[in-house]
Amino acid sequence: MILGARSRFVNRDLSWLHFNARVLQEAQDERNPLIERVRFLGIFSNNMDEFFRVRYASIQRLSKLPNQKKVREQLGGWDAHALMLAIQEEVQAQTLQVEAIYEDLMVGLEKEDIVLITEKELSKGQEEFVRKYYIDKISASVFTMILREDFPFPELNDGSIYLAIRLFDKGADAPIQSLIEIPTDLHGRFVTLPKYGKNYLMYLDDVLRYNLRYAYFIFPSERIEAHAFKISRDAELDMDHHDVSKTMVDRVRRGLEDRSGGDPVRMAYDDDMDPVFLESLVKRIGFEDTDALNPGGRYHNKRDLMRFPNVGGAHLEYPPLPPLNHPDLDLERSLLQVIRKKDVLIFTPYHTFSYVIRFLRESAMDPQVESISITLYRLATQSRVISALINAAKNGKRVRVVIELQARFDEQNNIHYLEKMRKEGIEVQTGVEGLKVHSKIISVERKTEKGRELFAVVGTGNFHEGTSRMYTDYFLFTADRRITKEVAKVFLFLAEPYRLQKYKHLLVSPHFTRKGLVRCIEREISRARMGQKAEIWMKFNSLSSYDMGQKLYEASQAGVKIKLIVRGVCCVKPGIPGLSENIEVISVVDRFLEHNRVYAFYNGGDWSMYVASCDLMTRNLDLRVEVAAPIYSPSIQAEIMDHLQCMWKDNVKARYSVDERPNVYRKIPGPRIRSQVELYHYVQNQLKKGGRP
Repeated sequence: MILGARSRFVNRDLSWLHFNARVLQEAQDERNPLIERVRFLGIFSNNMDEFFRVRYASIQRLSKLPNQKKVREQLGGWDAHALMLAIQEEVQAQTLQVEAIYEDLMVGLEKEDIVLITEKELSKGQEEFVRKYYIDKISASVFTMILREDFPFPELNDGSIYLAIRLFDKGADAPIQSLIEIPTDLHGRFVTLPKYGKNYLMYLDDVLRYNLRYAYFIFPSERIEAHAFKISRDAELDMDHHDVSKTMVDRVRRGLEDRSGGDPVRMAYDDDMDPVFLESLVKRIGFEDTDALNPGGRYHNKRDLMRFPNVGGAHLEYPPLPPLNHPDLDLERSLLQVIRKKDVLIFTPYHTFSYVIRFLRESAMDPQVESISITLYRLATQSRVISALINAAKNGKRVRVVIELQARFDEQNNIHYLEKMRKEGIEVQTGVEGLKVHSKIISVERKTEKGRELFAVVGTGNFHEGTSRMYTDYFLFTADRRITKEVAKVFLFLAEPYRLQKYKHLLVSPHFTRKGLVRCIEREISRARMGQKAEIWMKFNSLSSYDMGQKLYEASQAGVKIKLIVRGVCCVKPGIPGLSENIEVISVVDRFLEHNRVYAFYNGGDWSMYVASCDLMTRNLDLRVEVAAPIYSPSIQAEIMDHLQCMWKDNVKARYSVDERPNVYRKIPGPRIRSQVELYHYVQNQLKKGGRP
């Protein structure tokens, strides 16, 4: 642990809240199309839900441990309770911003003739529609839970929205209290009403509010109150790793069952709810003093805004940027033949992800291919990757899959695919005990007259068709034996993790990535101290390892020029005289989620450059299987540097820190450069010219 960490570093969790504030800025940014702004508000809310389920819950657990000195070291010098209070303060400030932005967006939608109306604003015709809609489509999935002191309190689902209801009868001493879970999983969140000049939408919450007298017909009431709330539960997947009588699948399944009843860690509620009723709910749900209670407006689970329907024109959404072809790859040429001659870098979503599917399908059909090995972390709901692997198995190939069952919130989907693949005769390994397999690699073995031939794919993101349309990622296709032999070694390690493999070219966690990156940084430090040019470029999602942050401080103090492009958490403080004056940090948040990781070191002009699945986080460096592949192709190195420099010139969507203010838009004189749009044009020009523009 680095001494004085709290003054030298930004706390990981507070830094994450700064990142989510950048997402909120996108909802506020009038340069974005209106519907996209609404959806960014949904992304912000979805991110916040996950933060409380994972990070806040983790801090809460740490606060209960006996060795609080060790906890403070782990939290970067923060006391756990003080950190939770700081988080709650920041979250409450952001919640107020959310409500203000939401109201502003509703005004903007009305100007576009899109109106969200409540149950109190319906015309006679709309009332009839909403009543019939409820009876015909919703009523069968609405269940009322009557609350009584002498009955157990119902188990509430994590992330669901509930209406807390009080029914007032004239002759009753006290109102009847009840809950209804809003069935958004079955019916969606928004109901489109018949068009009367304007486009009318309604929250499903308000459809229920209008029809409460039907839902509670056996309790004739003079007045009915209904206020929304939701809870978030601890999402930790507790598993008994010592029970060798159960398979990994059984243990994950049991962990998922236990997680559904995890401890509540956050409650967001309508601030207009009766305080006595609220206090009763809080007590009966089981919240503790440290739990976050966040008052808000009428509507919760704003994450559903991610799927807000566009009932207006195309101008309310981003103009389409369809994925492009790569100039070296086309349908009339074998991918393997191209890759045999040269490395190819696919840059999604600018390039189409379909090349990964084509690579697998060609390998499945090629009679000379003997085996295909792949690591899988997250998969699409209808995965063509899985279909290609099953096809390969049916064609007699040996298919070996390492699938990570502990990919958070994707566990059930991965179990489904595991069982599907095993039924088709595929060899499936469920990760490595004690480690998460987070690498994104494929190895294909092909026999030739001269012997064995190897091909490999090393990616920075998942083999997932859905996220490939929204996440920026690199996929390196190569037949370079320096890389392919070592990718094959990674699969040997995964099969027999007690046998440590050694690598000359790849950086592989948990044993070698940290050492390899430190070695590269120290080489730049040595050159800087000799008065030579020394430079580091890094792009990643998160930097939360204080050790790696300290090494970057050391490099800055030696005179190494360091440029960091960080989407999310960044614990280093740039620009501090005597500590980090040579470190610059920017963050780009825009229509695509920045996800590709690059580590590049000047190395006296002979660049050392890696594309990687890992961030600079302790879990990536020490607790997971990660792979970083060197870029040996000079043309691909030049492409990647073009990408990084384009992002560095961004003066539209790039932010940086100024005097402890974390999200200041970066202003650079000259023409407007929105890096993601410019990168799309770069790839377009690459296709037109048949190579690097």
